[in-house]
Amino acid sequence: MKIHKEGRKILFFTLLALVALNLLLYNFNAENDTFNRIFSGVSAVLFLLILQFFRSPYRTLLLHEDLIIAPADGKVVVIEEVEEPEYFQDKRKQISIFMSPINVHITRNPVSGIVKYFKYHPGNYFVAWHPKSSTQNERTTVVVESTAGPEVLFRQIAGAMARRIVWYVSEGDEVSQGEEFGFIKFGSRVDIFVPLDTEIKAELGQKTKGGQTVIAQLKTPPPTLFG
Repeated sequence: MKIHKEGRKILFFTLLALVALNLLLYNFNAENDTFNRIFSGVSAVLFLLILQFFRSPYRTLLLHEDLIIAPADGKVVVIEEVEEPEYFQDKRKQISIFMSPINVHITRNPVSGIVKYFKYHPGNYFVAWHPKSSTQNERTTVVVESTAGPEVLFRQIAGAMARRIVWYVSEGDEVSQGEEFGFIKFGSRVDIFVPLDTEIKAELGQKTKGGQTVIAQLKTPPPTLFG
């Protein structure tokens, strides 16, 4: 277990502020010892909550070119056929994973391949399960032409608590399955869009682990005698 780079500065300044506040209380409010002890306890709990949010556990990644691996820790909240209007502009199967504040918030490449499209969208901060969150919240859209052939779209979506999305990819990049492609600070959801002939392996309500849980299998042409 280590602390993710996105949290180190936040944790440092949070610790600095909490220590300073506690020192001020003990120096200028010494007569109210009970309050000071309660405040110290609350400070410790708050720091530990933020610390766990930015944890980065070591993972043994599952790698297979025709499998789609969960891009995030969380719970599968949507499996449905939808119209994808931004890039494909046709019907796709959508899988959505909701990330609660206690989940690891690293986002990982669900497939290996080449980034064919990337776009950042500023937007609102509806709660992650709101129907409009997928199209109106702050979000990024990434499309990877997988090594298996089909294109896969995945989207980081901010929520009511998440106020910053971080990404590490751009168009033309070669990405590897399971590697980090971004981080969502304090929230919230990742959507994956796959071809209609993709076999969905995930189930509604299933808990996922980024880089390890198989959520779908792409349909690829069978090998021929001559390759």
